[in-house]
Amino acid sequence: MKPQLLKVSFGPAQSFSVRQDSQPSINNKWHYHQELELIHFHKGEGMQFIGDSMRRFNEGDILLVGPYLPHYWRFDDEYFEERRHSSVDVRVAHFREDLWGSCFINLPENKSLKDMLEQSKRGLKVNGGNNTAIASLLAKMLHADGAQRLILLTQILVEIASKSEVELLSSVGFQSTVEQAEEERLKDVYEYSYRNFRKRISLDEIAEIANVSPNSFCRFFKSRTQKTYSQFLTEIKVGQACKLLIENRLNVKQVCFSSGFNNFTSFYKSFKDITGRSPLNYQKEYVNF
Repeated sequence: MKPQLLKVSFGPAQSFSVRQDSQPSINNKWHYHQELELIHFHKGEGMQFIGDSMRRFNEGDILLVGPYLPHYWRFDDEYFEERRHSSVDVRVAHFREDLWGSCFINLPENKSLKDMLEQSKRGLKVNGGNNTAIASLLAKMLHADGAQRLILLTQILVEIASKSEVELLSSVGFQSTVEQAEEERLKDVYEYSYRNFRKRISLDEIAEIANVSPNSFCRFFKSRTQKTYSQFLTEIKVGQACKLLIENRLNVKQVCFSSGFNNFTSFYKSFKDITGRSPLNYQKEYVNF
């Protein structure tokens, strides 16, 4: 599926968009837009795909995705169940890079703000103790009118630029060339892999999903993601293992096989290589015994 160019609509008296979503399918497509996207996952968890970065998102996460950077959010299956107990609450703002005009953003006082907007073209995860303050400002913006909306958005971006630790998500080598034909296959590969990672996915099988030959698929996937397909699958499995360990419903060995690994040795090594911790130590950090 080709990444879709989404047209973000603004109200007649608005220069940018802010909304609250409660449906898990609202962002469940591989897409891009000319606006930056500021998103806060107040409730809901799943997998995020931003450029060539793939990882879990959790409740409380705040991210800033730059213009024309392909991305999508896939909530966990439990949020799509008919009688689900889990709910989704996402607050999201879309705004253009030139919202304030070139004069404002180029003022010497705004250098950190300008640098942060440039970094957002790789996707940013906002870390640090001021996430609560940023989330509160975004919640207020949902109900604000007039100039107050613009002031709140500016406050949020200043908080991110001057007081937050930010984590760059997409690799420096990733090029947001959404017009290239190769980009059209990524969403199907991502979605199929996430649905089927617990079973063995052969090279012929995934190449057929991408509609290319097996040899071409290896080159295509490495060039677009800077990793092999095998590495990508391992990251999905470790991400699933992290979720299960935090939920604390299964022991470590059960988590191993429920995440798609065939043996414990491979699971342990892969988990430690990616997270830097053993499965048990990882679990102890999140679970109170």
